Amino acid sequence: MAQQLADQACEACTSEDEPLSEAEYAEYLEELDDEVWEVVEDHHLEGTYEFEDFRDALEFTYEVGELAEEEFHHPDLHLSWGEVVVEMWTHKIDGLHKGDFVMAARMDRMYEEYAPE
Repeated sequence: MAQQLADQACEACTSEDEPLSEAEYAEYLEELDDEVWEVVEDHHLEGTYEFEDFRDALEFTYEVGELAEEEFHHPDLHLSWGEVVVEMWTHKIDGLHKGDFVMAARMDRMYEEYAPE
């Protein structure tokens, strides 16, 4: 892709849009951290971020929450000691949309400052 996924607009879909097929989302998935993200049942993205402590996991969760509010695209977040699990799909179409991958790419970029050495 000419432009990095994290730099692209997170465009809202309409109820007329169809969820992405595996062939359609495969190119977006390649741009995400493959140690973090996977597509589950061709329906949603699931990512697990690891941290050195609870504080960093909490701060990352807060940053993801701020991003979600900015973009009005809200993932399910599961915070535990040293780990944040993210589940994301576009509820309006009950499946994956390009915007889900844009958000995931932005989370990957945010995670770079937290990643354990």
